Amino acid sequence: MLPDLNRLKIFFHIFNERSSTKAAQVLHITQSGVSQHLKKLEEELQTQLFTRVNRRLVPTATGKQLYKIVQNFMNDLEHEVRQINVGLETPSGPLRIGAPTEFGNIYLPPIFGSFRRKYPGVTMQLELQEPKILFEMVASGELDFSYIDILPFFMDTPGGAAAYSIEPVVREEFVLACSREYYRAKVTGTGYDQLKKLDFIGYKKDIALFQSWFKLHFMREPQQIDLSFIADSSGAIVSAIKAGLGAGITVSHLMNREIDTGEIIAIRPGTEKLENTISCVQFKDKKPSITETAFQEHFLLELRKNYAKLGVR
Repeated sequence: MLPDLNRLKIFFHIFNERSSTKAAQVLHITQSGVSQHLKKLEEELQTQLFTRVNRRLVPTATGKQLYKIVQNFMNDLEHEVRQINVGLETPSGPLRIGAPTEFGNIYLPPIFGSFRRKYPGVTMQLELQEPKILFEMVASGELDFSYIDILPFFMDTPGGAAAYSIEPVVREEFVLACSREYYRAKVTGTGYDQLKKLDFIGYKKDIALFQSWFKLHFMREPQQIDLSFIADSSGAIVSAIKAGLGAGITVSHLMNREIDTGEIIAIRPGTEKLENTISCVQFKDKKPSITETAFQEHFLLELRKNYAKLGVR
């Protein structure tokens, strides 16, 4: 059976100080307590660890052998605990963050780059996934937190929405748009019946976003639409819109330049806007680490600078 760790710690300090009295002072315990622990350790090991010579404790050969074993462990332990204490005061260690694909690709690497220049002890694991998967990863503890699209239609989440802290980070408009050529050839009006007959560019066969857009503008939604092109990313949807394959919905800042030049036409039947909210999601009862808090604050400052250039709130 291994000796008691506390007794090994006391032995370590007695060896360094060559005195039970000085070891007691270092450890902030009584001299008698130190002597008792040393006695019990020697009984456990069934050997003498020190001899007394002129009021000094001189280690025996067994004592020197034990010290070699204990020394590295105690030094490593002290170093690691010191690193923990430093980590409690200065951002350090790994960050596990989730985000939507386009949003994460565009914004998170450069923002993390500026953060790491301030705190070089931090590393990042970035997961780019769909909202439902990101919620599941937060729920399972695979992510410290995640930036997630909180869509107009809210999906089921593990444990229910009440289990999470959901803090809005930025709001952006979902725009139904098509190329200038497609608009001239196919869009005969902006009424419900006219628009639902268009060719649509969808995201993974999911028409829920189109249904939300129609419901916002017309108080009714189509049960079926003609998906002429199906993509798995916002970038591919924008490319398909430019190619004249139909009308697609994605966030406005990905198309603002083309909309301003007239290459892409935004279809807006009214003044209402279908908004996407990207929020920071974590468990409500989870206490964020100083690293998580520092990054979230840095992220907000940097993100708003970038978004301000694009006219996004």
